[in-house]
Amino acid sequence: MSARLSAAFAKGHPALVCFVTAGDPTPDATPALLDAIVAGGADVIELGMPFTDPMADGPAIQAANLRALGAGTKTADILRIATDFRARHPQVPLVLMGYANPMTIRGSEWFADAASAAGVDGVICVDIPPEEDPELGPALRAKGIDLIRLATPTTDSARLPTVLDGSSGFLYYVSVAGITGKQAAAISSIKDAMDRLKAATDIPVAVGFGVRTPEQAGPIARVADGVVVGSAIVDLVGQHGADAVEPVRALVASLAAAVHSAREHAA
Repeated sequence: MSARLSAAFAKGHPALVCFVTAGDPTPDATPALLDAIVAGGADVIELGMPFTDPMADGPAIQAANLRALGAGTKTADILRIATDFRARHPQVPLVLMGYANPMTIRGSEWFADAASAAGVDGVICVDIPPEEDPELGPALRAKGIDLIRLATPTTDSARLPTVLDGSSGFLYYVSVAGITGKQAAAISSIKDAMDRLKAATDIPVAVGFGVRTPEQAGPIARVADGVVVGSAIVDLVGQHGADAVEPVRALVASLAAAVHSAREHAA
């Protein structure tokens, strides 16, 4: 597990993980949005790699992908954004999240080398299942980059060991079946899932999909190691474009306050 990710989940409170799409609204506008997320108090940042067919994503992130690609965002831009972010924020974990094609089209070793050089801590590849780990996993692990896997409500006890094998950094629990940003899971079902997952692994578990507000994030943070918020942030970028910096910072600050204090309130 990368030192930065390990530290992010060892702060004595649940971690807030925030997602934004690289290149949305433009590659030059993304750095200020990342800085706003850090200023708001996020513990981990997921930087989305725009793709033409983001099959796991809902309308908000689909639109962000289209905006980013329409602005000409390339893999080189994403790596530059990551490199510059690492220089400005040496201690904040940065995770690249996306789909297999941009990550493997030049070979997994090329991607792992480039991600390592950019200071990336982890990678989430939505459409490479654990059974196809050799496509990307060995190259990332050779560079000390965490391969962060996803578990869902349909990941049963027979499949869970396969998901966990080779997984590190944190386990991303997709709390609802379906696409990002559409519906929210009941807290009771999330708690049951956390009990089951935490009995099977020591890796921190972060919950995402359908989490948009502090009122939703707080209760989840009481039972999970982290909370992931993406679509609500991306929506602000869609509404305000390059002027989304302050709205994004304010939203992240409200989410961070709810997540970081959740267990104090429960006590």
